[in-house]
Amino acid sequence: MGYVLYGDRRSGSAMVELALAAIGAEAELRPVPLERDAQLAADYRRINPMGRVPTLLLPDGTVVTESSAILLTLEARHPEAGLLPPGDDARRATALRWMLLAASELYPCVTRYDYPERFGAEPASIRARSVAMARETWGLIEAGARPDPFVLGSRLSLADLVLAVMSRWMGQEDWMSAHRPRIQALARAVATHPRLAGAWARHFAVPA
Repeated sequence: MGYVLYGDRRSGSAMVELALAAIGAEAELRPVPLERDAQLAADYRRINPMGRVPTLLLPDGTVVTESSAILLTLEARHPEAGLLPPGDDARRATALRWMLLAASELYPCVTRYDYPERFGAEPASIRARSVAMARETWGLIEAGARPDPFVLGSRLSLADLVLAVMSRWMGQEDWMSAHRPRIQALARAVATHPRLAGAWARHFAVPA
């Protein structure tokens, strides 16, 4: 068996599809439509008890959940793809810094934006605060990472896949273009990368 990826359009599975495309590895894509809450169905939760996407099945049947864990697993299994510099290269730490900051700070904002009713009695307020917090984090990333066009300059890394995909969420595309031009340019560079363009087009338009 090869890789099997459970996910949905525009979801966290997009960054895994991009990583697979960068590696040149094929995967069977199994849809989990979030608009129908398919991630909460009993059959799927037997695979991923958290009821989230993405989930990746490795060729030996091992289940990997959580986007960052999946991406790091793929990088370790395919070092020849160069999705991160080697362990003794300081640029590896730089890429991991921004990749994991996005995972730890932006993902919670996205969850509260998408499902505000889970977090309190005032969904509109929760959603607005989530957007404000996410924008603050994007400001830190824009100023600190200073992608040109990628976090590691001309070298594509996992950090770029994560940041590019997450920049398309929470209805932020137009805002990114106006207020976070470096992030917008990073997303455009990922979207138009020769190895990634096909996978990107399954989820998003090319950023302006």
